[in-house]
Amino acid sequence: MSVVGGRVGHVTEPTLRPSPTELPAKALDTTPTSPWPVRVLSEKIRGYIDRMPPVWVEGQVVQFNHRPGSGMQWLTLRDTDADASLPVTIFSRVLAMLPQEPSEGDHVVVHAKPVFWTKRGTLQMQANEIRAVGVGELLARIEALKKVLAAEGVFDVSRKRPLPFLPAVVGLVCGRESKAEHDVVVNARARWPQVRFEIREVAVQGVNAVREVSAAIAELDRDPSVDVIVVARGGGSVEDLLPFSNESLVRAVAQARTPLVSAIGHETDAPLLDLVADYRASTPTDAAKRIVPDVSEERLRLSQARARMRGAVTALLDREQRGLDGVRSRPVLAAPHTMLEARERDIGQALRHSRHALTALLLHAGGEIGRLEAQVRALSPASTLERGYAVVQRADGQVVRAPADVAAGDDVRVRLAEGGLDATVTTIRQG
Repeated sequence: MSVVGGRVGHVTEPTLRPSPTELPAKALDTTPTSPWPVRVLSEKIRGYIDRMPPVWVEGQVVQFNHRPGSGMQWLTLRDTDADASLPVTIFSRVLAMLPQEPSEGDHVVVHAKPVFWTKRGTLQMQANEIRAVGVGELLARIEALKKVLAAEGVFDVSRKRPLPFLPAVVGLVCGRESKAEHDVVVNARARWPQVRFEIREVAVQGVNAVREVSAAIAELDRDPSVDVIVVARGGGSVEDLLPFSNESLVRAVAQARTPLVSAIGHETDAPLLDLVADYRASTPTDAAKRIVPDVSEERLRLSQARARMRGAVTALLDREQRGLDGVRSRPVLAAPHTMLEARERDIGQALRHSRHALTALLLHAGGEIGRLEAQVRALSPASTLERGYAVVQRADGQVVRAPADVAAGDDVRVRLAEGGLDATVTTIRQG
């Protein structure tokens, strides 16, 4: 059997390979029966590329692998206006002449020549000169976007939603079969085994990352059963993490109604997604610890709380029981009638004292009345009359006290103890 043009067919007679002298001279002359060996194609590609002159290339350093002791260093350049990257090798002696080695984010131009390695079948640019252009344009653009979004209030703390204490369903956006997915799921279930996950595996770097991550967030946000969303990705270069500083992705997260946790890269990585997220986790493992509580810790806290409440209630009951026992041990409560008997005795004694005082007061008042009566009787005119005296009154009722009060011939009335007499004054004597 043989494969020709992607189809499998039977060959009735063996295929004869041409001798090296009979190989086609041009690619257009090759046929299924007269192909080029890989070595020939590799040599022709290398020969074609070797004829290319060196070129100055501008780009941004998105990855730089420094290998101490090596004569060659590797870095990756990225076009700031398109999704295109280019690996570049450069001699260590060239970098040693620079005041400072390039770092990720630096904008540079390199003088490089394309080189094709026939053994590996790879193409790379080999640079013999490098010049720094200035601050990395990508980072500068991210910084400018950050200021614009901050001015709009996209990163305001007031917009951030609190995470649920115990989510029933967690939406997870991560790479396909990624370590980040493992870290979040395993650590979260170790803390709370009942938690369920809605996992959306998407591209987390490259040209499709923004579209797929945004779509996954929107889908999970529409699901009413999802209580919190986690966007997780492991560490990587600046180029790898660029999608998570994309404006459209940041705005999609800002418009989501479900609380969102950002767990991108390591502690030192800070994409714009961290600023718009409701919570920024330093790593995917940290995100797992934040979205669900630790069941063992919660059980311990519940046990401690129950023990404290039980102790508080027991202490309160003991204190009240001691107070009640103390009150009950008092004589007034041990024999309640004792207090009534004492009050009864006091009332009886008060009644007796009142009677005695009233009797004494009445007796004293009676004696005083008798004495006053005797005095009144002694001083009464009637008593004087009973001793033989008389009271003389004129006709107008005035008492005659002196001879000058009447004249001879005046009628007078003489009042006696047993009656009275009418008389006429005949003679008036003085002295």
